[in-house]
Amino acid sequence: MGPDTIWVLIPLMALSIPIIKIWSSHAQKIARIHAEAAAKTTAEKAAQYSSGVQQLEDRVRVLERIVTDRGYDVATQIEALRDHRRVEDQHAGVPLSLVKKERV
Repeated sequence: MGPDTIWVLIPLMALSIPIIKIWSSHAQKIARIHAEAAAKTTAEKAAQYSSGVQQLEDRVRVLERIVTDRGYDVATQIEALRDHRRVEDQHAGVPLSLVKKERV
C-alpha cells in the first residue's frame, strides 16, 4: 500500500459515510415498524384471551350457582341454559316445591 492508494481510499471513505448513515436510518425505521406491528398483534391477542377468560369465568359462576343451590332443579336449569326458549316452559330456576304446587 503506497501513498497513491491512500489518496484513493480517503474519497471512498468520505463517500461511504452518507451511504452508511442512510442505510442505518432505514434499518432503524424497519425495526420500529416491526416492533409496532408486534405490539399491535400482542395487544389484539391479549384482548381476545381476556374476552375468552371473562366468558369462561361467567360460565363457571353460573355452574357454581346451579350446583350450590340445593333448592332448585339442576337438570331443568341445565336444559334452560342449552335452549333459552325452554326457560319459561320448564320453570327453570324455580324451587321444586313451587313448581309442584302449580302442577297440582
